[in-house]
Amino acid sequence: MSRPRVRLRKDLARSIRRGHPWVYRDALAQAPELADGALVEVLGKDGRFLATGFWDRRSPIAVRVLGTDAGLAVEDALRERLAAAAARRLARLDRARTTAFRWVHGEADRLPGIHVDVYGEVATVRFDGAGARAFYGDLAALLQAEPSLGIRRVLDREERGDAELVLEVRENGVRFGVDLGRGQKGGLFLDQRENRAEIGARARGLRVLNLFAYTGGFSLYAALGGAARTDTVDVARPAIAAARRNFELNGLPVGPEVAGFHALDAFEFLEQAARRGDEYELVISDPPSFAKNRAGLPVALAAYRRLHRLAAAVVAPAGLFVAASCSSQVDRKTFVASVEAGTRAAGRHFELEALRGAGFDHPVLPAFPEGEYLKLAIGRVR
Repeated sequence: MSRPRVRLRKDLARSIRRGHPWVYRDALAQAPELADGALVEVLGKDGRFLATGFWDRRSPIAVRVLGTDAGLAVEDALRERLAAAAARRLARLDRARTTAFRWVHGEADRLPGIHVDVYGEVATVRFDGAGARAFYGDLAALLQAEPSLGIRRVLDREERGDAELVLEVRENGVRFGVDLGRGQKGGLFLDQRENRAEIGARARGLRVLNLFAYTGGFSLYAALGGAARTDTVDVARPAIAAARRNFELNGLPVGPEVAGFHALDAFEFLEQAARRGDEYELVISDPPSFAKNRAGLPVALAAYRRLHRLAAAVVAPAGLFVAASCSSQVDRKTFVASVEAGTRAAGRHFELEALRGAGFDHPVLPAFPEGEYLKLAIGRVR
């Protein structure tokens, strides 16, 4: 059966052939009335075949590209790509030490519009829009059929409800309790795995402050790495309670002399710490996205600069400041500039040592820079 065709009014042939996976609605000569998830053939401005993809009726991204082969066998391709994505992860992970990781990172794994995370024998799925949800259909069956991972249950992040589903996972041998039913991203941001390990390697003997800590991942690695003290800050009381439980799960002391757990707004905590004259040799700031879209970028950058000013003010002389951003709207250069500007506003100087991104299971395609979202700057504050 022939597939519906959509034709470009913009010359995007080179970009699509190089691997860019999105076709925006405003790039089309005409947007037909098609059902969400419908397979379409994308024709270039010259009328020649360019790609096969699936349709989204409402998103600005009208077509998510599946491939540039004219005779793409879609069902076979999905199974092969799921298996290949699993194999790439398993080749680099020790499943005895790490049982939580991202299996499918959407466009970067040639499975556009979905993200699949593994927590032991459970997989959680996020669909990027109605088109993806309709196209992938019974994705759960495909995930459970992949023999290499042994998935027994699949959860849709949007349809999971408020049911409690608590289990224990390991990350580099570190134990975490996660609530896949109610916790944000299950209680563990998987993209920071390698960055948490880096913090653990740097924390020995240091006083560590972890802001926007959620369930305490960076604090936990720091404490296991020999930190002299950790202070874990998050505005959500359930998150702070989970952080304390994670410390206990790993046999770490939770007494106030070595581990502080603070259910406070991070900005408020920093202002209070500065008034007390508190200092830390290692400060980590990993806030939620301040910029959801381009229109919010100016306000977001102002918030980053304020946060970085307050955080830099409590870094001990020559101490480490680790600042993160998960907003794809803020590129690397702009983000580092916000760290430098905020540090200057505190009367200090930031010396960048390393600029890191997400873990290897969150890859970025060279042809798709929009997929790069996480930035983590590590530097000294003088």
